Amino acid sequence: MNSLLRPPLPGLTPILSARRRVSPPQAAPVRVGSAELAGGGGRRCRRGLAVVASAAPSWMEEAGVDVLEEGGRWNPSVSDSYRPTGLPRPNATVLEAQARVCTGPAQTRPLGEEQAMRVLDTILRSAMGELKEEPVSSAQLGAFFAGMTIRANSFPEATQWSEGERRAMSIFWPRLVQVLPPEVKFIADPEGTIMGANGLTGPRYVGQGTGEMRLVGALREVLAGGHLGYEEVQCVLKDILPIGSSSDLTEVSEALLAAFLIGQRMNRETDRELKAYCLAFDDELGPPPVADIKSLTHYGEPYDGNTRFFRNTLFVAAVRSCYGESCLLHGVEWMPPKGGITEGQMLKFMGANIHLSPTQAKILLEDETTGFAYLNLQEACPPLYSIIGLREHIKKRPPLATSEKVQQFVRARGRESMIAGFYHEGYEDPLLMLMRRRTVHAGLVVKGEEGALSMTTKERSAHASKGLPVNHCSGFRTPNNIDSSETDGISRESFRVIVNAQELGFESTETPRTDRSILKNLELGLAALGGEKGAAYDRIVLNAAMADHLLGCSGAEDINTALDRAREAIDSGEALRRLMSYIKISHTVS
Repeated sequence: MNSLLRPPLPGLTPILSARRRVSPPQAAPVRVGSAELAGGGGRRCRRGLAVVASAAPSWMEEAGVDVLEEGGRWNPSVSDSYRPTGLPRPNATVLEAQARVCTGPAQTRPLGEEQAMRVLDTILRSAMGELKEEPVSSAQLGAFFAGMTIRANSFPEATQWSEGERRAMSIFWPRLVQVLPPEVKFIADPEGTIMGANGLTGPRYVGQGTGEMRLVGALREVLAGGHLGYEEVQCVLKDILPIGSSSDLTEVSEALLAAFLIGQRMNRETDRELKAYCLAFDDELGPPPVADIKSLTHYGEPYDGNTRFFRNTLFVAAVRSCYGESCLLHGVEWMPPKGGITEGQMLKFMGANIHLSPTQAKILLEDETTGFAYLNLQEACPPLYSIIGLREHIKKRPPLATSEKVQQFVRARGRESMIAGFYHEGYEDPLLMLMRRRTVHAGLVVKGEEGALSMTTKERSAHASKGLPVNHCSGFRTPNNIDSSETDGISRESFRVIVNAQELGFESTETPRTDRSILKNLELGLAALGGEKGAAYDRIVLNAAMADHLLGCSGAEDINTALDRAREAIDSGEALRRLMSYIKISHTVS
């Protein structure tokens, strides 16, 4: 632009020919230990945790129900409340504009003249110190101007600058250039080709310190719409992260870091760039501990959580652990942009210790009474945790939102698998590529609800939107005739399938809404683990059994057998017992 003053899995046939197994509208009470938990499909768990506790046997009380009930008294019940205190809020006016311009070549929506004028005026007044209550942060400046620059340099005509943006910039840039810091002026016009005579800072800018100088050099390529090599991305990340944790660290401008992260996403990261993000901090805490277990599944839920629908992965992990399929969950309490319900929030609300080290998680995975574990990014990878606040200010998801789903914070002596959720087309194959790079025996990516892992039992509407449907799955696994304990994880078979819950015998039901309520999510999940039949129960069974089947887990070659096994883990009370045990043991593990 001129100066501007991306073969079906053998054995899946049963999915299409499975006998119907409709969940009955009314189910008899199931026994858990020595007590009965009512399981009527028409009754909701109205009092949440108290209802489950009221029917609980003595083992459940010993496992920590008292801790669970107390949890609701000091932990907020809405996901928004878990945003870390002390984080400065981004400026709303500029953030709204970032949502439009800091996205991909086909998704960007250029600003109209009125909005562009309002945004640039806000930036000007903030730079002049007039917006004391809601200043535009350095990270926002970096992200916004990086978006504008990349659009000018490399985007197709339809998503380059609008006439309104050009007019607004011609009015405001002569004044902005007088008050913006040099790194922001560099981001806005790195080669002096966008802002004409008023864009001379960019070509001369080199940054301060070794780390920042390397970042500036990489940014010149990114802002021109180009891509970087694997080692180049890794060196930049290791130079600049963590941020703000100690005085002896080299300070790097948050504007430059924000521009780098959002710029790489706007340019659509290459496989080598994503691989660099994925592996950059593998050695941060030394070699990962190795759990003495026969099977381990790493769960890659989106870190920013669910804002609308029931999130079932925690309960699925409790179910699968009952028959030797250990599960490692990882994430954070709260993450932008959605700031939704996470496993960390649910476990914290129930009274569990969510700040475990990888070594402590290994012990819980090996424990015969638990068999699953949760790791917080704060303990598992401090450098990546350090930029949560900055991620809120860049608005859109950075490359890390993809790569963080494919982590191995703990290894296993036996078979290892990975599952990750995705929503946007173009990230299915990169996720599978990263899983193969991890040399796991099986990998699965799921287009679940809200881009998370949860497959739905709801029948797909004839008027559903275009693109890959919910319940689309693809992946790879070690063939059944190969001993997974002897293979290096390289010999694999691939598959693609759309899971039809009705063909598996499930009734079509609406997905339960939770709308950011942690308590409501827990009510649904705990009631289901207590034996209450309904939409939440069916989703937990479906997701546990399909993970077993698609990953090629032992005993799950037949999908109906896998479904029966998952139901038995719930109806026997074992899954609920393990969840309660986890709450207690998480405080005593050392």
